[in-house]
Amino acid sequence: MEVIRRDFLPSDLKPILDANGIDGCIAVQADQSEQETEFLLNLATENDFIKGVVGWINLCAENIDERLDYYSQFPLLKGFRHILQAEPLEFMLKPEFIRGLRALKSYGFTYDVLVYPQHLPAFLKIMDDQAFVIDHLAKPDIKNAVFSPWDKDLKEIASFQNVYCKLSGMVTEADLKNWKKEDIYPFMDKVLELFGPERLMFGSDWPVCLLAAEYSVLCDLVADYLAKLTPLEQELIWSKNASTFYKL
Repeated sequence: MEVIRRDFLPSDLKPILDANGIDGCIAVQADQSEQETEFLLNLATENDFIKGVVGWINLCAENIDERLDYYSQFPLLKGFRHILQAEPLEFMLKPEFIRGLRALKSYGFTYDVLVYPQHLPAFLKIMDDQAFVIDHLAKPDIKNAVFSPWDKDLKEIASFQNVYCKLSGMVTEADLKNWKKEDIYPFMDKVLELFGPERLMFGSDWPVCLLAAEYSVLCDLVADYLAKLTPLEQELIWSKNASTFYKL
């Protein structure tokens, strides 16, 4: 982790976006605190290329409606995420978590789902018509080419039209130092089959991606894969789906 053990700020990212023809991004939480949410909102206010923020809120809090009402005053705040991948499976089945999750829709907030494949059956139990996006393909074991039961569970999740999926975090689930596009493309094939170009969106997972690849390498990986699609389908995945989902 040494390569990312430092501060990364908008001034680090803007030249990278410009060099890769990316004119805007969503900032997604990494720390589980409302201080992080406020920090990201301040960065978005100061940097117009940050088009929106996915923050953190304690969905289990008794005063969840009060906190959501407070955050509804910030147009740049688009949704929330909790690092569910670090929680036991039963965490998301807690009544207070489900109550908080259900509260998001009435305020127009999205929810980013950060899980491992083993969390997917539990997530299926609590899904509703909330706007969900699966981060990092739900982190399948790309390194060891393990598809089952990830593909089966994701197929069931993808049957809900309110669920999107990010083409992100793929290189860090592969062999960090020796991955090849041929290792990753079969997993991209699967999510393209399940979600279609209408519900996939590009995500960089920067700066975590630096453990395995530079931003430009990620862009090339995705661009080469998407070359088989129509220009309109490519535009959906690169930008329009994110704009629709996050209401940019």
